[in-house]
Amino acid sequence: MILAIVPVLLITLLIGARGVAAMRTTSDFLVASRRISPAVNAAAVSGEYLSAASFLGIAGLVLKDGVGSLWYAVGFAAGYVAMLALVAAPMRRTGALTVPDFAEARLGSPGLRKLSAVVVLVIGYLYLVPQFTAAGQVLGAVSGSPYWVGVVIAGAAVSVTLALGGMRAATYVQAFQFVLKLVLFIVPAVWLVLHVGPDTRRDALTPVEFSRFEADTPVQFQLDLDLTITEPTRVTLPGHPERELAPGEYPVEAGQTWVFGAGSAVPHVGAGPPGGADWSRPLLDPGGYPVLATWSVLVATVLGTMGLPHILIRFHTSPDGRGARRTAAITVGMLGVFYLFPAVYGLLGAALLPELYLSGATDTVVVALPARVDSGPVGTTFTALLTAGAFAAFLATSLGLLLAVSGALSHDLVPSTLRRLRFTPLVAALGVVLLALPAGRVDVGVLVTSAFAVAASTFCPLLVLGIWWRRLTAQGAVVGMVTGLLASAGVIGVDLFLGAPPGLAGILLGQPALWSVPLAFATMVLVSLRGRPPAWAAAAMLRLHLDESEPGRR
Repeated sequence: MILAIVPVLLITLLIGARGVAAMRTTSDFLVASRRISPAVNAAAVSGEYLSAASFLGIAGLVLKDGVGSLWYAVGFAAGYVAMLALVAAPMRRTGALTVPDFAEARLGSPGLRKLSAVVVLVIGYLYLVPQFTAAGQVLGAVSGSPYWVGVVIAGAAVSVTLALGGMRAATYVQAFQFVLKLVLFIVPAVWLVLHVGPDTRRDALTPVEFSRFEADTPVQFQLDLDLTITEPTRVTLPGHPERELAPGEYPVEAGQTWVFGAGSAVPHVGAGPPGGADWSRPLLDPGGYPVLATWSVLVATVLGTMGLPHILIRFHTSPDGRGARRTAAITVGMLGVFYLFPAVYGLLGAALLPELYLSGATDTVVVALPARVDSGPVGTTFTALLTAGAFAAFLATSLGLLLAVSGALSHDLVPSTLRRLRFTPLVAALGVVLLALPAGRVDVGVLVTSAFAVAASTFCPLLVLGIWWRRLTAQGAVVGMVTGLLASAGVIGVDLFLGAPPGLAGILLGQPALWSVPLAFATMVLVSLRGRPPAWAAAAMLRLHLDESEPGRR
């Protein structure tokens, strides 16, 4: 299976090498000299946006948490509609190279620029670590290689590509990888639906709760967890003969393999098992407040998209504001096509691989399905194709994120030469690898949605108010961003390291965007009303909203 990713890696590096000749200035490195056409740019935006969370995570969440997880796909795609209406064209008209550039140009505050760069680093690393983590998990699942191999391969590929060709190389790599991912996601999905037969299709659409093992089933646990056994259950534990466990709670260590006997009751882990009444309800329900939880995810994903630094920098590569709007519009259509298919993998996974719910390996359901449906060469081939598509997802998203992080480090925090800027991706990628190596057991979806919550609570208020409200002040922006950062990243950190409490408090800590975004907006507005906007605020607003003249027209 490792051979399946070799062509993806080689094409990525070859395109990166072709970008060397066009690398002469910082603008070349960060925004490809602003000469990318809307169609290519939209494909590149779609390519970097369809991350591990989209290619693998949504299907895995459907298997683990139920069909309500499809709201993530709705939020991811709807975020571009909001971006098209509020941000795309004005951002391009600023002439900035990065989001911190925009912050300083709009409000004249070097301190705000530094703070914005720090926020870019927080969002970037929250988003990058799960990309590298998923690369290690997927490569290990399909080839048996150690976890660190996939992490190191992903880090080396993206950092070398950026060091060679910068944004121009990233753009064409991501556009190519979007087409590749679309084909490698849709074709296997169609094959699976046609190959499984009418009985499995019926089971997928009208699932029955996964309550008993139909055959002796080995389950390799990926996470430390506690199993709740509700009736005497036949289990073969590592190093022991088969025994019958009495009802109660049993701790399981990550890496152990338990074999459950045919007919045994399925233990309970966290949320209900696939196919149950709660699983089939089209709302998210992690703590008994389904409507609140669903709105929290939608606020984070829709508004967070507007604040993702690696997406925002894309609009600066367009020739003008009109091109930025067209890029966003085309992107909505491209993403809409892709997001029709995660449900196929999630529902078929619930019917054919429900044991992944126990093991904690739900993120691997996409690459595990072909082998379960066909153990012969056809299934192996589709597993290889999906593995290549998954790696393309890791690489494409990581390219954009690593470029944004590199720009924050070597353009905004410590302004430096083009030579040092080209070296920065290597250092930044090393930092991500070191963070990802001990994070192999972290849920990919948790960190990615955390990045969206931070982006929604910091950059979304800054951009919306900075573009549409003349009275925004530098002090208001600083206080509001700090408030949003602490409210989102702070409580998510508490949730990750100390564990989420049950009920309403768990939702508010795990998905804080529903309250942290209004808090950040309110703080920016109230603090700004106590001060005076910059003297050039009116001129800045005109520049943001007056459409560019056509070439040769006065």
